[in-house]
Amino acid sequence: MAGHSQFKNIMHRKGAQDARRARQFAKIIREITVAARSGIPEPASNPRLRAAITAARIANMPKDTVDRAIKKAVGAGAGEDYSEVRYEGYGPAGVAVIVETLTENRNRTAANVRAAFAKYGGALGETNSVSFLFNRLGVVRYPASVASEDDMLEAAIEAGADNVESDSASHEITCAVDSLFSVRDALESRFGAPEEARFDWRPTMSVTLDQDKAAAVLKLIDVLEEDDDVQNVYANFDLSEQVMAALSAG
Repeated sequence: MAGHSQFKNIMHRKGAQDARRARQFAKIIREITVAARSGIPEPASNPRLRAAITAARIANMPKDTVDRAIKKAVGAGAGEDYSEVRYEGYGPAGVAVIVETLTENRNRTAANVRAAFAKYGGALGETNSVSFLFNRLGVVRYPASVASEDDMLEAAIEAGADNVESDSASHEITCAVDSLFSVRDALESRFGAPEEARFDWRPTMSVTLDQDKAAAVLKLIDVLEEDDDVQNVYANFDLSEQVMAALSAG
């Protein structure tokens, strides 16, 4: 999604990288925990766990850390029992925001998310209050070097994907949610492991923001993503190159 990926690019240029890396690891470990408990704790037989391990590899998480997380998840007295909860609302300038969480304390998470929306100019809504403005998709991404555009398109269609967008850096394959793992596995058998395989929310319409409104929306998203219970944040906004440049320089 345009707004979310632009936000990531901006934040990656800023400081506090060690703290962000630690939070990223914590979120991935939480996903590994839930995935390992949701099925067989073997990646080959558990598509969600395999996707979580792929995310760990992309984040350069040590293999020992991944293995410990899986063993802890399925061991005796495995610890916290996480629930998946989605929150929806509107941020500044009417930007629609979806927040995906994994939490062992719903009351705490709901209070934190609600407080963030209220403090930074938004309002938390009911479930499905903004998700109608998005499409839920499966996304698989490969570096451009693994195949030509034609070869990737052909392979993706054969795998059951809906669309492929290729540029000089990457191939992005999108598919129906219930096809993600079968599409990923078919492509992996031909091109090797993907850079990314995940579910995503893509807006059907976006709000274009000026610099002030963009800064307010990005602050809300940043605060939400700093919460340990929050796994992903999506929003339907676009930024011009001029606004991107100004925010990146800030």
